[in-house]
Order: sequence, then structure tokens, then C-alpha cells
Amino acid sequence: MKAFITGASGFIGTHLVEELLRQKWQVRVLLHKRSLPDQERIQVFRGDISNSLPLKDMLRGTDVLFHLAAALGASQISKNEFIQINAQGTKNILEAAQEADVKRIIHFGSGGVLGSVKENKAVGEDYPVHPIDVYDRTKLEGERAALSFAKKGMNVVVVRPGWAYGPGDKRTFKLIKAVAKKRFILVTKGNTRLTPVYIQDLIDGVLLCAEKSKRGEIFHLAGPEVLTVKDTTNIIAEAVGVKIPRFSLPLLPVKVAAWSLEKAFSLFKREAPLSVGKLGFFIHPKPLSSQKAMKELGYSPKTDFRGGMQNAISWYRDHGWLS
Repeated sequence: MKAFITGASGFIGTHLVEELLRQKWQVRVLLHKRSLPDQERIQVFRGDISNSLPLKDMLRGTDVLFHLAAALGASQISKNEFIQINAQGTKNILEAAQEADVKRIIHFGSGGVLGSVKENKAVGEDYPVHPIDVYDRTKLEGERAALSFAKKGMNVVVVRPGWAYGPGDKRTFKLIKAVAKKRFILVTKGNTRLTPVYIQDLIDGVLLCAEKSKRGEIFHLAGPEVLTVKDTTNIIAEAVGVKIPRFSLPLLPVKVAAWSLEKAFSLFKREAPLSVGKLGFFIHPKPLSSQKAMKELGYSPKTDFRGGMQNAISWYRDHGWLS
């Protein structure tokens, strides 16, 4: 099988490349600026999904295209760049895949398109979308583009991962480091619900989608538990050997501080340590139900958050990220 991966240098992308190589796939990747550790075992193309001109030739002969490339929510980029990458870039890669006769496309969406889930439980793929910020809105545009191509006959499937974490994840590491350094305090009571998914479980689910899913379907791929922010941070604290302060901060003053920091750091084109977007972790629940993937694909996430976090922290320590 021949795979082509956009966004291959990201956290999920690197683990996907590793698993595909382990399973003896032929792997080609599109890299923009970064590199990969196993580049001698893969075919590397350099380019940008916002420029559609050379994409068709790169994709010829591809069995499965995994489209992960995206501008992330914390990025210090303009609204127009989010649109060019997450929305227009997705349309570009889909058009090129259509012209290159790619057999199957797995498009990585985001649970963020749901906005703030009001249900007191994990929700399925039919839950109404209500994106909140520019990242979520442009990811929804990309998802809708993918589904529109599926309606035209392309074999496109959308996956929405839960909060993916595990070895090598830089985004979750920021939270782990803050907890380990005793610089973390809950905002609100920490009752916001989420569904973390260990990276290997996610990759297993993605490959099941590539093998078994039907055209035009959406699948939530989350972990086996619905946890609160307080649950997850307490588990992290236990794993690194510290305790979370018992008190929490009220939302309004933290929101004002976050807005001020965001504006100040944007002047220097740097990511603020606290931003309005990052507060979504505390105030916008996004618990995803994987029941559809379990029933239709045989998806079976095996790693609970406690065990997965212990694996991740061991990796961070072994690689010198965490003392």
C-alpha cells in the first residue's frame, strides 16, 4: 500500500508515519518547513498545500491520502492564513487527489467544530456544529469541503480525534511542565469534560478508517473515558509527583488577563503563555463518543489516561524534556 501524508511532521503525523513504516507501507510525505527522523525510509516532497500547482503530480499512485496539515489554534498567524491553510488548502489537496485518482482520503477534522458541548455526556457525530474561533471555523470549512467531495463520488472519510496525547506531544507537554513546575492553577472548578485519546489508540483507529469506513462518513476517535479537566490535571500531578492547589481562579479576571497577554505578545509575534483560546480547555467541553467507530469499524481504545500519561511522562524524562 502506498500512503501520502500531509502534516507528517506534526505529533500525530510522526506517529502515523512510524506505524505505516512498521506495517511495510510505502510512505510519501509533504513537508513544508520541518524534517522527519526517518527520512531515508520515506519519499519527501517539499511544498505548501496553499499552492495547488504541483500537488497532483506528487499524489499520483497513492492508495490512501492522510490529510493532517493544518494551521493550529495557538499559531501566531493571521485569519487569512488560517483560511488559506485549513479551508482553501484542504480544497486544493482534495482537487489534486481527485485529478490524481487517489483511491481513499482520510481527512483529519477537529472536535473543535462542535464548539462547546452542552450535553452532560460524550456526543456522537450528529451533534450540531457550532465553531467558536477562527481555527474551529476554518476546520469546519475544510471538513465541509471534504464531505462535498465525498458527495461527488470521492472516497473521503473525516476523522475527529479526541484530545490526542502521548510521547513527543509538545502541546500537552506545556501543560505537564506547568503542573510539574507547580505553575498550574485550575480556572473555574475544572468540571469541563473531555475525552483524551492515547496516540497509539488514535493511530489504530485511523488505520481502521482507511481499511473499513464508508465514503462520506465522519468518525469520532476518542479514548475510553470521559474525564473532567480536574481529573486529568490531578492524574498528571500524581504522575509527576506534585499536588494541584486546592483553590481555583474565577474565570472573568483570568479572561481579562489572557486577553491582555495575547495582545501584548502579538506585538512581538510570540505565543502568549495564556490566551483566550487556551482558556477553552477550561470552559468549552468537547467530549466525543466513539460508539460509531466501535460498532462499524471495531475500534477499541485500550489505554486509559492514567496509563497513557505515565507512558508519556516516562518518554519525556527519558528524552530530557522533564527532569
